[in-house]
Amino acid sequence: MDFSPRRIRATAALVLAGAALAGCGGGSSTDPDRGRDAKSITLTITRNAIEGGKNSEEAEWITGTVIPGFVAAQKAKGVTAKVTFRGQGVDDEAYKTKIALDLKSRSGADVMDVDGIWVGEFAQAGYLRPLPEVVGAPADAWEGWTKIPGSVQRLAMFEGRRYGVPPTTDGRVLYFNKKLFARAGLPADWQPKSWQDILTAARALKKLPGVTPIQLNAGTAMGEATSMQSVLPLLAGAGAEIYSNGKWTGGGQAVKEVLGLYAQVYGPEGLGDPKLQQEVKGRDKSFAEFADGRIGILTEGDYFWRDVINPGSGVAKMRTRDQDVGYALIPAVSPGRGVRGQSFVSMSGGAVTVLNPNTKYPQQAFELLAFMNSPEMTKARTARTPEITSRTDVNKQILAGDPFLTFVSEKVLPVTSYRPGVAVYPQVSTALQEATASVVSGKSPEEAAARYTKKLEGIVGGAANVSAQ
Repeated sequence: MDFSPRRIRATAALVLAGAALAGCGGGSSTDPDRGRDAKSITLTITRNAIEGGKNSEEAEWITGTVIPGFVAAQKAKGVTAKVTFRGQGVDDEAYKTKIALDLKSRSGADVMDVDGIWVGEFAQAGYLRPLPEVVGAPADAWEGWTKIPGSVQRLAMFEGRRYGVPPTTDGRVLYFNKKLFARAGLPADWQPKSWQDILTAARALKKLPGVTPIQLNAGTAMGEATSMQSVLPLLAGAGAEIYSNGKWTGGGQAVKEVLGLYAQVYGPEGLGDPKLQQEVKGRDKSFAEFADGRIGILTEGDYFWRDVINPGSGVAKMRTRDQDVGYALIPAVSPGRGVRGQSFVSMSGGAVTVLNPNTKYPQQAFELLAFMNSPEMTKARTARTPEITSRTDVNKQILAGDPFLTFVSEKVLPVTSYRPGVAVYPQVSTALQEATASVVSGKSPEEAAARYTKKLEGIVGGAANVSAQ
């Protein structure tokens, strides 16, 4: 996504300006039972997908499978349902702006997808309401909640309340080159239990000529990839989340530990390539170098496995991926030191399917939401392109033949965390990126942390909103 300052300001202003106007498209009623007994209903779905264009398979799944299936199910209940799909095929920020405008004007689709990182922002603006407020008791009684891990449900939550259902998610892991590990005398089943274990492996890899031991995304050139793929998982490993209990994590002990690891990787030992972090195409170059066997350890999401080094369709095809690439959980600083007392951590993202609180038919709209995320519909959606869904029951079936995606589903998701879905996060993220850039360029972790804290206070409204953790 494009988190340029201009777009951040424009979108934030758009969303916040309409907070007081959020209401109910079918009138002013907020009764979750309105329209419950209707025998003829009209519902609309929208998401950033369009047949023949962006996310075409999703659009085809909705029009060819979901809608006919739901209409048939309603007919069996004696209800005539007309369901329309309004597909979009634009960049993420344009889609976000459209959704915000629709909700502001008390219009728009009944069921819509939003990026998980937008949930809190839209909730604060009054555009979205918790599911139990929109539909009442059925929201908490849905069978799917027992199949979606609590860690994954957090993607669709804000201030402890559910706003929708996350259909899919992902996770961050440590990738490593088994051939390089063998040459360095390291195990093929490597699973570090601490940051020190990672550094120990990197130092062994340093002895191999022409090999960069570790790629830890840093700096502003890599943008959100610096935060999502590296800083935030490490911060979770140091026992903190960037936003917790209404406060933002400042440059205290946890951030200093993270920046301290950057200093060790990009300092005099030369365990990482500092120049790579400053290049416009540095992340793409790191992908190519890993695929060529010139980087030993790299932090990335499962996207890297599926779409980057995929032997058949990857942008940096690695013919020997399945034989030569290992993967491991990201450890905390030391066992038990991670968030929630965890020994391993990750970060995840993904979309959330939400209900428009203005819908005329909240009960039927929730039935459609639940139908879209049923085991049958989830399996139909992933039939052509297996991916990690939010449902553990489905994952066990569709991922059975893919050890890596099974690993992410069963081992990574239970320990994962999410970015805060509030409007100023992108600016906070940039401040984190700048802090890592300072360390890579030679500043001390303490100095970079202090500068980060000062900038953070300016972003989030003062020291009262910053934690010293």
